[in-house]
Amino acid sequence: MTVEPAEGAEPRDIVRGISTTVLRRLDIAAAMKLAKMAPEAQQTLEEFAKRLNEAGEAAGHILATEGVSERYLVTLAATYTSMADGGAPAPVPWLARLIDRRPETIKDHLKKARRDGFLSTVAGKAGGELTAKSMAIIKSMGGADN
Repeated sequence: MTVEPAEGAEPRDIVRGISTTVLRRLDIAAAMKLAKMAPEAQQTLEEFAKRLNEAGEAAGHILATEGVSERYLVTLAATYTSMADGGAPAPVPWLARLIDRRPETIKDHLKKARRDGFLSTVAGKAGGELTAKSMAIIKSMGGADN
């Protein structure tokens, strides 16, 4: 791996070099996995990301039309669990950008989804499992094949 200064970087920043904070944020293992993947696997990742974007946009649309409804909470929870299971870093800020809400709002909505019995808790990590209650709502929305 080679680290090079960004074009137009301040000379004082270049002299200081990369900070340990930035280095800790780099997921070297994930980068190596991606680098070793065949083009077919990369295409699968792109398709997965596209589906997640569509699901996030759907959640945003439901929120805009229905408010914090059961359908919204289930769609949000399903997108969140897919992201977490897929190893996506920082799913909450990503969802917040897609839905055009603050990350704190998305966290509150996910907490509500857990309280209302749509999403289980996994101690110590992002994600969870969709409950039978969630699956019933997804089925009623026409997503039985998901």
